[in-house]
Amino acid sequence: MSASIGKGIRMTLASKALKHYPASRPLTADQVTEFHAARLLLLLYLCGTKGRIVGLTKLAKLDFFVRYPDFFQRASKLLEHKTEAEPTGTTESAMVRHHYGPWDPRYYQILGYLEGRELIKVEREKKTFVFSLAKPGLAAAKKLAADPAYQDLCEHMRSVKKLLGDEKGDDLKKLVYELFDREVAQLPMGTVIRP
Repeated sequence: MSASIGKGIRMTLASKALKHYPASRPLTADQVTEFHAARLLLLLYLCGTKGRIVGLTKLAKLDFFVRYPDFFQRASKLLEHKTEAEPTGTTESAMVRHHYGPWDPRYYQILGYLEGRELIKVEREKKTFVFSLAKPGLAAAKKLAADPAYQDLCEHMRSVKKLLGDEKGDDLKKLVYELFDREVAQLPMGTVIRP
């Protein structure tokens, strides 16, 4: 399984990860690091400002609304913003309830993966991490965004950016807790969030 999506990133599964994986079990995209890496590149490109997102909380909350289109649609209605999105009952990839709301425990791995391949830059401004696309990451994100296989995801990301892109991470966290108290805020830590 290998396909190039731009300089510095190849879609491959490490043989170490597959070494003990039963051949009879299907492999899902959610199990592939590059699947998440591609989504985060697109998130920075389409939901960020000039390929940049300030704060891990903001990155995670924008990613939440990308991965859970039904929650995004409900937020759009409650914020009185029209959206073309129809409820799907599906989730791009599940997240868990964490201290600051929806979270993916793989973020550190995936962000490190992208930074190690010089696709993103991670800098610190006081106590806040700033994530930005490096030149090869920008080229890869543009290539992904032009790929017909990613068109629906990209269109959804543009809607998320339009409605929520200017909000600060802490404001997005409060919005999630306010709008989705039962589905997110009341869940025990580490519980998978279901649409």
